[in-house]
Amino acid sequence: MKKNKIAFITGITGMVGSHLADYLVQNTDWDVYGLIRWRSSLDNISHLLKDINENKKIKLVYGDLRDSTSIDKAIEKARPDYFFHLAAQSFPKTSFDSPLDTMDTNIQGTNRVLESLRKYAPKAYIHVCSSSEVFGRVTKNKLPIDEECTFHPASPYAISKVGTDLIGRFYAEAYKMNVMITRMFTHTGPRRGDVFAESSFAKQIALAEAGYTKPVIKVGNLKSLRTVADVRDAVRAYFMLLTINPIAGEYYNIGGSHSLEIGELLNYLISISSIKSDLKIQVDETRLRPIDADLQIPNTKKFQDHTGWKPEIPFEKSMLDLLNYWRKKVKTEGNNFLDR
Repeated sequence: MKKNKIAFITGITGMVGSHLADYLVQNTDWDVYGLIRWRSSLDNISHLLKDINENKKIKLVYGDLRDSTSIDKAIEKARPDYFFHLAAQSFPKTSFDSPLDTMDTNIQGTNRVLESLRKYAPKAYIHVCSSSEVFGRVTKNKLPIDEECTFHPASPYAISKVGTDLIGRFYAEAYKMNVMITRMFTHTGPRRGDVFAESSFAKQIALAEAGYTKPVIKVGNLKSLRTVADVRDAVRAYFMLLTINPIAGEYYNIGGSHSLEIGELLNYLISISSIKSDLKIQVDETRLRPIDADLQIPNTKKFQDHTGWKPEIPFEKSMLDLLNYWRKKVKTEGNNFLDR
């Protein structure tokens, strides 16, 4: 009997990990393992719990990127053919308050994962998720940002992702492992964490629409320029990365095609609100970073030429789906939210 291929997702309970799990369940016959911490919220994979409980196609294993023993046990158990390393301390603003935790989780955590894979799944195809934040403070003459743009990280999170990026390439070169690295630019959609600007805006709008808060949207830097992609396009890209002529040690920029300032994004969300005429905008100093990566426009030609991938989901659908996601959560969970 032919054995199914095995995929492993770290960070399966996050926005990207949960959407990747959905994609693999729907589009492959692979068995899927997902790494979770004992305290991880299962909200993003609640629709998969029936299959998980019945041991159908998808399994959860416990572990923590800061605990080598747990990582070894999880990877030894799964021995994956495909590995998607998505787990991270992924909030740039939080990293200013918790820089050491961010460095340990993201840099040393990636090293622990790759060392474990070297022992228990050395032939696996491995995706290491870096970030567009590694480019940081980019001057206008370097736009759109290609893969060879100089790193100039603008947060402890971005610095940690530089380490993640370089460790991935090191394991490909030093140990001949099939590691590939992505620098994904802004991606969003349902299940996006509320510590990110556009999701915070959508949540605040949903709370105001439902009458739980005043119709005031608290904001940080609205002048930052971003290119926005949908998370569902992102996970399709990650699948293609490991299945279409994967080249060990390669690194790719991936992102959308819709570029705008954060303020323009906010204006669009307001325009589709049921209380748009009532909503007011208020700058909140606590939402401003000490330094910001404010020009994030990708050149994705290298990845598109290699795989044929291109973004398909329009910006407007991403924003509506994100707002509806928060409307549903507010309706079912009421005022059990911090206004952040």
